Amino acid sequence: MKTIQVYRCLCDETRLRILNLLLEGPLCVCHLAAVLGLEQPKISRHLKALKGAGAVETERCYNWTIYRLAARPNAVLETNLKCLQDMRGEEAVFAHDLRQRARMFKELMAESCCELPARLRELCRESSQTV
Repeated sequence: MKTIQVYRCLCDETRLRILNLLLEGPLCVCHLAAVLGLEQPKISRHLKALKGAGAVETERCYNWTIYRLAARPNAVLETNLKCLQDMRGEEAVFAHDLRQRARMFKELMAESCCELPARLRELCRESSQTV
């Protein structure tokens, strides 16, 4: 059943776009919504499905929930994530999302230190270094 659940998750463009972004590092729902241009409740529903399939893990940071790719995905998911990573240069929407992500992190890092809690700033730095 886990294999079917993984493929159900991968059959959605928004979920693939989320996974594409998370391949670069952790993000919170508000970051994903900003990059994808979608409302947070819609992103949250997709993240719930991805978490249910074992594709993402969460970490709480004050009022934020940080999402990252699962540290130990099952074999089917791991294979498909490698395929996504190899092919993401071929889809214009994936490249656009990555440019938006880089722009967003550049702006976030320019904000004053008091704007974001320390752990969230650390995750932003971690993510921005991979872009």
